[in-house]
Parts: sequence; C-alpha cells; structure tokens
Amino acid sequence: MADRPPLPPFTPTTAAQKVQAAEDAWNTRDPQRVALAYSEDSVWRNRDTFLTGRAEIVAFLSAKWAREREYALRKDLWAFDGNRIAVRFQYECLDTDGRWWRAYGNELWEFDAHGLMTRREASINDVPIEEGERRIHGPRPEAEKGHVLPPE
Repeated sequence: MADRPPLPPFTPTTAAQKVQAAEDAWNTRDPQRVALAYSEDSVWRNRDTFLTGRAEIVAFLSAKWAREREYALRKDLWAFDGNRIAVRFQYECLDTDGRWWRAYGNELWEFDAHGLMTRREASINDVPIEEGERRIHGPRPEAEKGHVLPPE
C-alpha cells in the first residue's frame, strides 16, 4: 500500500497540509480522485447517510455533485491530535432547481499509518442564499490558502 502524505502523527504544518489537500481534491469534483484519499474500508457518516468503502464513497460523491452544481468548498483546520484532525468548512452550490445554498459543517477525520482516512464524521447545515450573497467562487486561489473561514 502506498503512503498518502502527510502522515500521522500530525504537526501544525502537516495537519494544515492535509486539510488543504482535501479541499483541493474535493474542489475537482472528481469522485474517483477524492476516494483515493480514503482507505478501502473507510467508514463515513455524512449527515444522515452512512457509507463504508471506496465504492460507496464514489457513488455518494457522484450523486452529490450531480445535484450540487458549481460546488466550491473551503476547509479550515480546527484541531488535531496524533492521527486525528477536526475541520470546519463551508461550501456553496447551485441546486438543480436553480437555488443557491451555503453549507456550514464540521468534520472529524481519523487516519491510518499510511495517511489514508479511515473514518469521516460530517455534520452539515444548509442555508439558502441569493446569488449575490455568494463568497466562494471556485477553488481557493493560491494567495488565499491558509486564510481562516469567515465567521458567519
């Protein structure tokens, strides 16, 4: 099995790198690419959906991004310890009915020794927004990497 650096135990620098790598991957909206960051038997809770394994992750993400168009995400390192990272995030998307949404959430991640995520717990709340209220437009520009998310 190939390693997926950075590897635990995490430092402030490597935890931030892991979070940015996840944000960058999710912003590709490529389920196959994103799933490679998770172990073959990774366990997820995403809102009220429970998944196990890469195949279920790929199917879930494919359906997600079919209905969440123009998806753009920002993640922010909240805390870390050993092989675990806590993240807060916001993303915006356009639904299939033409309505804009901003999602606010928290994730808890656990990694194996190879740097693959074995567990992901996500709690997410959605807020309808007007197009003019959008503040996330595509992947994060290089100059904004490392910036903290807005508080609201």
